[in-house]
Amino acid sequence: MRTATSLLTLGAATFLSACAGLPAMPEMAKPFSQDGLPDAVKVPAGHAVALESVGVGEITYECRAKAAMPGSHEWVFLGPMAELKNRQGAKLGSYYGPPATWAALDGSKLTGSQLAVAPAAPGNIPLQLVKANPAVGAGLLSGISHIQRVATQGGVAPASPCDASSVGKQLRVPYQADYIFWKAA
Repeated sequence: MRTATSLLTLGAATFLSACAGLPAMPEMAKPFSQDGLPDAVKVPAGHAVALESVGVGEITYECRAKAAMPGSHEWVFLGPMAELKNRQGAKLGSYYGPPATWAALDGSKLTGSQLAVAPAAPGNIPLQLVKANPAVGAGLLSGISHIQRVATQGGVAPASPCDASSVGKQLRVPYQADYIFWKAA
């Protein structure tokens, strides 16, 4: 009996020492939290996160004459084109516009109306809260009520000159943002 106990103890010690060299198990990703977001872009109570995604793409701007200011020009937002991926990097669909449209690979898609924006760090497009229209097609985007654009990077109008000599010129500006999709709880 003493030999069996000694062998068991030795086996357990060998197993534990072998495991000591293995990397620790990764922590589970924490669910999205609205803590720290400006109130204007928080989703109302009674909703829960249905999907978290990262949009990576470009926003197109065009140099145009200002309508109410003869002789003045400005970069005008034309629309985004981005690929939507999950947190692990797998493609979920795309985001484009106008109108602002989120389309999943399963064929479901939706549009929405902006409810609010809040400033982001300088050089980044604003944070945004969108009220989703009912999705077309059954799938990933069915039942989505709100979409938040948070963690924005880049995407602001070009810093290059926009004047009479560049009217009609289009520039694409890279951007990235997290798009958080919410459903009624």
